[in-house]
Order: sequence, then C-alpha cells, then structure tokens
Amino acid sequence: MVKNERPFVVPALQEWTGGEGVFVPGVVRRELAPTGLGDEGYRLEITPDAATVTAETERGLIHGAATLDQLLARGPAPCGVAEDWPNYPVRGYLLDVGRRYVTPELIHRLLRLMGRFKLNELQLHLNDNEIKPPDGDWNRALHGFRLRSAAFPGLASPESYSRADWDGFEDLAAAHGITLVPEIDAPAHARSFIAYDPSLGHDGGDSDHLDLANPAATELVKAVITEFVPWFRGPAVHFGADEYYQSKELWQRFFNDMAAHIRSLGKQPRAWGGFTRLSPTGDTTGFDPDVVVNSWNNGFYGPEGARGDTYPLINSNDALLYLVPEADYYHGHGLDNEWLYDHWEPHVFADGERLDPGDPRLLGAMPALWNDLVRASYPQERMYELIEDSLPVLAQKMWSGSKAGLPYAEFSSRARP
Repeated sequence: MVKNERPFVVPALQEWTGGEGVFVPGVVRRELAPTGLGDEGYRLEITPDAATVTAETERGLIHGAATLDQLLARGPAPCGVAEDWPNYPVRGYLLDVGRRYVTPELIHRLLRLMGRFKLNELQLHLNDNEIKPPDGDWNRALHGFRLRSAAFPGLASPESYSRADWDGFEDLAAAHGITLVPEIDAPAHARSFIAYDPSLGHDGGDSDHLDLANPAATELVKAVITEFVPWFRGPAVHFGADEYYQSKELWQRFFNDMAAHIRSLGKQPRAWGGFTRLSPTGDTTGFDPDVVVNSWNNGFYGPEGARGDTYPLINSNDALLYLVPEADYYHGHGLDNEWLYDHWEPHVFADGERLDPGDPRLLGAMPALWNDLVRASYPQERMYELIEDSLPVLAQKMWSGSKAGLPYAEFSSRARP
C-alpha cells in the first residue's frame, strides 16, 4: 500500500513518517514521557486502532491534541507518526484592551483560536489612553484601566475585569497551552494613573506622562503592580516603559526601579525597547540587564541598535506586525498576510534589518492589535476578525517557518476552518 502523505495542519508538522490506513475517532491516549522534542514538542502516533500523543509536558500534550483535532475535523486521520516542535518559545499576540474594552467572552474566543494554532502567549495591554486629547485638553481624554480592586477605588474603568474574570482567563489559557502576559504601562500612556491622582502628572496633570521627578509617581505604579501580581499565574509582567519624552535620566531610573520591583515579586520583567531613542547615552549603558525586551520599532530599538547587547528579544516590529482597526496606518484593514507568508519569520524586521536565524537572544514574535482610534465606531467583533484573518500565517511562520511548502493562495484556502 502507498504510505500516507504529510497531512495539512496549521502550523505544518516538522516531521512526518507516513503509515497505512486511517483512524476514525476512537481511542486516544495521552502519555507523559521523554521525547527529546523539548517542552512544547510532542510525538503523535496514529494507527487504525488508536491515536497516541506523547510529550514531556502538559503543554506538549495540548499541542499534540490540537493537531489531532485539526486532522479529525477534516475527516478520518491518516495513519503515521508526527514529531513536532516549535522553532521559537514565544509565539504570541497582544490585544490592547486599555484603550478599548473587550468582553471576557471575546477573550475566551481568542484564547481558543490561539490554542488551535499553537500560539502560546496572550499579552493583554491593560491600561492606555487616546494619543491626542480633544483640543489638547488631557482632562477630556478617554482612557482605561481594566483591572479592578477595592485597594484602588476609582482607578479602574467602569468596564473592567474582576478577579473572577481574570481567573477565568487564566484557567482557559492553561487549558489551551497559553500563558497570559499582563501589561501595566507607565510612565507614558498613563492617563488613568493621573486621573486617579492628578498631582502625579507631568505639567500639573495636563499630560499622559507621569512626573517622574515626584517619587510618589513611581511608588503608585509599584503599588498597583504589587496589588495585582497575585492574580497573575504566568512568569512575566510587562511594565511598558515606552515613549516617555520628559527626561531621559528619570526614564532610566524608572526602568531600573520597575525591573527590580517586579523581580522582587517573583516575576520576570518585560518592557518595550526604547534605548536607542530614550536613554541618556542612546544605548543600554546603565540599564538593568535582566529584562525581556519587545523590539517594536527599529528607531527605538531594533536589530541594529541591539547589536552587541544581550537582552532577550521579542519581535513586535510595528511596520510589519501592528494592526490598528480602521486606521490609515499600521494595517488598518489587516496585515499583509501574503508578504508575511512569503518573506517573514521572527528574525525578520522592517527595512532590511534582521537578526541571524537562530540568534539565541530571539525568543520569538508578538504581533499586536492596538485600538488607537478610541473614538472610532467599530465593534469588538471587528478586532476578532482582523486577528483571525492573520493568525494562521503568523502561527505557521512562528512554529515551523516555511515547512508548509505550499504557495500562499493554497495555504490560505486550506487554512480556513
């Protein structure tokens, strides 16, 4: 008999050895055992009588089950053996819920979608404000802080998440092999903190920048993070630290203070890369070295700026990976999926800048949907549609790169549920 060809799943399998015959839904076994395929890798053996997923971790078992689910959704599964693992440990997506609230139900749907395609991190950007206030008056600016606690009455927006909501996100994320990365952004994008205590704002509170010359501003951010860290089950907390223009020296002090504080709470600090443009020296001199950095813009801190540094990096390059619904910039109507499929992998950044494939600093990628246009009229379903449209391509390129081996049009057609 002819051996079964490699089956189509998203993302594509790293290795496949075809067998004979097919498996219809029946006995499925899950086994934790050494495979040599890493923390997220798995071995899937399919015979006519049973399908067996073997992995070293629960997350590997979840990924193997996701592959089997995709196969069975298309009919009887071909018999054979798959050995599969990701090229990168971070395969994420960021959703800006600070500028625009989304319901818990939509976050649940997004987690299920991400799990289907083996993405493993969802970063929730939990506070932010509109970029320019009406008539320049920051007191009229729309802003949001999306976690509520009695410890900070008035900080949270009316539309925000309770501890029960967050626990529901954590439970569902774990069931799909996903880690939540909470982001509380300061000292810019900080209008919610300033509305809570105007004395802590730059320019007498007429700003979305904290006045870092006032130590109480940093202490408030620390206290808020301390309050919510017990909610967070994942290893990392993102403290933002992007686009602060009031003082380079004070920004550096804030960066270092926040990194140390988050580590003291037992979490790994993450931040947006800004060293090239925002630091006193134009580089990483004097900065805490134990921070995971999202490289979001080449001019702020891209591959060229990072050359010679040791920071672990996540590719969030704005020119390639940012979505702003309905905007005339940053892919307002969807990412360029065909270009990404043909030309991109996590080591590729905009304007010809890139890291070497396999650079040990590169953890993976984190595309992002930003709700900059806070006064625009579009429903939360539009956000989901834009993410859903690009997720198969992104997942493919983050997991096994070009292993799909198909022209874009065929991949795109077959990837649709």
